[in-house]
Amino acid sequence: MWNLLDEPWLPVRARSATGRPGGHVPALPREISVRELLLDAHLHAELLGDVPTQRPALYRQLLLPLVIDALGFPADATAWGRMFDAGCFGDAERARLGDYLDAHHHLFDLFSPQDPFAQVAGLTASGDATKSAAVLVSTAALGNNVPVFSSRTEGDPLELSPAQAARWLLHVHCWDTGAIKTGATGDPRAKAGKTTGNPVGPLGQLGVAMPLGATVYDTLLLNIPFGRNPLKDDLPQWQRRATDGDVAETLSCATPAWTTRAGRGLLDVWTWQSRRVRLIPEYTSRGDLRVSRAVVAAGDRLLPDMDHEPHTAWRVDSAGSRAKRSTQGEDRQGEQAHFRPLRHRSGRAAWRGLDALLAVRTSTVDEHATMKSDGFHTSILLSQLAEVGHLLPAGYGAQVELTGIQYGTKLGNIEDAYHDEIPLPLAALRPDSDVRGAVLGIVEQAEELARAVNALSAELRRAVGAPPPAPGTWQYPGNALLHTLDPLIRKLLIGLREVGEDDFDRTEEGLLAWEVRAHREAWKVADDLLSTTDTASAFAGREVKGKDGQPRIARESTAEAHFRARLRKTLFRRAARLQEQPPVPHDSPTSEQ
Repeated sequence: MWNLLDEPWLPVRARSATGRPGGHVPALPREISVRELLLDAHLHAELLGDVPTQRPALYRQLLLPLVIDALGFPADATAWGRMFDAGCFGDAERARLGDYLDAHHHLFDLFSPQDPFAQVAGLTASGDATKSAAVLVSTAALGNNVPVFSSRTEGDPLELSPAQAARWLLHVHCWDTGAIKTGATGDPRAKAGKTTGNPVGPLGQLGVAMPLGATVYDTLLLNIPFGRNPLKDDLPQWQRRATDGDVAETLSCATPAWTTRAGRGLLDVWTWQSRRVRLIPEYTSRGDLRVSRAVVAAGDRLLPDMDHEPHTAWRVDSAGSRAKRSTQGEDRQGEQAHFRPLRHRSGRAAWRGLDALLAVRTSTVDEHATMKSDGFHTSILLSQLAEVGHLLPAGYGAQVELTGIQYGTKLGNIEDAYHDEIPLPLAALRPDSDVRGAVLGIVEQAEELARAVNALSAELRRAVGAPPPAPGTWQYPGNALLHTLDPLIRKLLIGLREVGEDDFDRTEEGLLAWEVRAHREAWKVADDLLSTTDTASAFAGREVKGKDGQPRIARESTAEAHFRARLRKTLFRRAARLQEQPPVPHDSPTSEQ
């Protein structure tokens, strides 16, 4: 018996402990049980994992539904605010949580022969075949899924401790690869020992955006919607364990059979069993309990529903896209058919997608999408934060963690994983907030500066007769500039988070300081471009075709002049401040580049 409620398996970091006089040192991570974590959630700063994508899996598959099933949803924003202001579960809430864990204790045994947690008892595949435990681990080599720079090969044995196996079990339900899966014995849809057409795990279809607080307790609250009425058939997976009957009626996840359906509610979606799994424990020669083999087969397929999925922003199809599908005869009924989860782009900093994360108004197709451009709608949880942000302490240190996985073209392997965290100024979630305008403004400024240095590079290449680099290649200097601006923007976001919404002057001071630094960094990239250009050729220039088809001369002097003009227009606060100051000698270190 290895019960998740009692055994230490959840890695956490406690709140900072006092170190040397005048400073603090972070506490070392340690593993604790579910019971300890929930009852003392306020004592722990964060929940950790083997990989970043484990954290949302642990919260969604276990911790959040446990809290909701035991305590229910906060009735409204006021009730939610009282819970957040308390900073911890009260005595009555701790008692209800403890009673719930006691009553359902038998459902959380990881290796129960009769009803193992999040698994199917006795699950077998054709010929009783099993696979290496690497089938659970996204970072381990197995079949087509061979991570770059991995020191393991598929032939190397992989032994997981019970704690590791439990974490990867929940991860596989959320993020598993798709396409072909092992056919389970007793699965009526399996053919020739396999199932085909399997989608990736539910979170793999999203761009997960998860609010994080100062403690695990705060993070739990930030991820719990309020004002929801519990639905009668909305149950976590550990209460859907019937072993008899049609799975389409019982909604059971305890048999090899599976179905395709929409979620019945938040608890159902959070604990979705996208795979049928059996962990195979064994004792090593040293007497240690380990999992080195497992069965992973097809599981339930989830139909997306905006009303039940709180952890992703949404893309709203443009009018042009909707019209095109209509002419092609695609049958997509209802307004929700025009909303798609907004997935993260690998290699792109999270702050570059703030326009989508801050799109908090109630979405309609007509309101958010133009004829050519898609619109955006942020997640349920970030929309909720816009409503309750005033209930949190001023300058509260909220973060948004973004996670995602990029799969191969056939979905059978993982090509890349995405993870980033950004500071979240809560005032920016209010549509009429000056802070919102400031945040979106700095993002657009950074993008415009990147376009400006790319344009400078392109014009210098024309001036010397060099061909332009292929689109999207590393040769574009704008990417280098965005990388340099990244820490500046994160620092500014922290500053905006700490500045009061009504403190216009301090906000403007911070934005001016940002523009001064951004101007300096943009000129560093520009100077590199100018200094590495063949001066003689670039000075004389070359005749090229303009956008209107007419000939023009591309030369270094005009390229630099256009670049200066774009910087003045983009960094308008800095330009205005310079106009207010008396002129300085051209060779002064304070003069404009």
